[in-house]
Amino acid sequence: MKKLGLLGSLYVAQFLPVAFFMQTLPVFLRQQGVSLEAIGLANFLSLPWTLKVLWSPIVDRYGWTRWGHYKSWILAMQSLLALTIVFCASLNIRTHALLLVVGMLLITTFAATQDIATDALAIGLLKPSERGLGNGIQNAGRYLGGIVGGGGILILLEHWGWTRSMLAMALSVLLLIIPILFHRENLTTYTPNQFSWSLLPKFFSRLKMGRWILVLLLYMMGATIANTMFHPLLVDLKLSLAQIGLMNGVVAYSAGIVGAVVGGFLIKPLGRKQSLIVFGVLMAIANAAFVLPTLGFTSLPVLYLVSSWFQFTYSMACIPMYTVMMDKSRLGTAGFDYTLQVSIVFIGSLIAGGMSGFIAKAIGYQGVFVLSVAIALASVAVIATIFDESFTEPQ
Repeated sequence: MKKLGLLGSLYVAQFLPVAFFMQTLPVFLRQQGVSLEAIGLANFLSLPWTLKVLWSPIVDRYGWTRWGHYKSWILAMQSLLALTIVFCASLNIRTHALLLVVGMLLITTFAATQDIATDALAIGLLKPSERGLGNGIQNAGRYLGGIVGGGGILILLEHWGWTRSMLAMALSVLLLIIPILFHRENLTTYTPNQFSWSLLPKFFSRLKMGRWILVLLLYMMGATIANTMFHPLLVDLKLSLAQIGLMNGVVAYSAGIVGAVVGGFLIKPLGRKQSLIVFGVLMAIANAAFVLPTLGFTSLPVLYLVSSWFQFTYSMACIPMYTVMMDKSRLGTAGFDYTLQVSIVFIGSLIAGGMSGFIAKAIGYQGVFVLSVAIALASVAVIATIFDESFTEPQ
């Protein structure tokens, strides 16, 4: 339980500021009258999460053994994360928009690098039989970070203002360094490989890797399209900043924590393949529920139910996906292997999120939500058709 608590705290720290900017920005932009197309393109602020595979070999190869190889990276990145948030706190968001964008890109870069090190640490820390529950805790930690960053800080913003809210977030990130300070990293089984780009074709040539990459590209595309457009829809429905923060950032993310834990426990009896299929179908149903507000069902209970059900199922669906990612990551290049797979997911999500605003402009909110259901079901069909049990066995 100690190592699960450690990993949970690291994922909270990592996702807290990222959730704030990615959850707040679409709402803020829509309140300022920005078009749906521009809001969709704002997803490109998460570009460092897609590109982090480019510097993941550096994290695998270089580290400070005295502190612990991956531990040293985590300490450095989390400290820089807090300092950059303090920098953003000093900015006037109306007159220093460009500096704020630079700060946001730095924050996502530092958080992405911390994620590389944390994922690699988790791969070495967890046994294959522990990875399902471990990924449940991982996702729960991210959702808790989302509650604080995407919900709590968003609500504080309305009452405390920009500067004090940002300083509170920076303090939270610093306090979450404490658990890793007391962790002693075991390096006896760790042998960093000299990175060569020849590892890239070797990774892709592994058994049935092409099929897995197809799943990584498709599995979250539908959910990304639906969720990206749900935020501006709430603004168009005249919900306040505090209402949206409470709904999406606190209540729905709490449902996400429950979904992560439930998914972590269910993956062992269901197995990896069956979990991907069952949770994928549930996620498609959640995407379909986004249609309800477009049909006139706009009461707060309905909106809370739609938002919470989506985060519950999305969180569950992430667990088997992350678990197979770990199975396909090898010690010595764990940071690169895992991060490459995450980047593939982000490429699919980046394309989907970037196009979502243009699609919504062309066919409306209702049309874009129906399309998201079709994509989600298509990914499930791919899994059911091309996967077999040998593929999902840990490597």
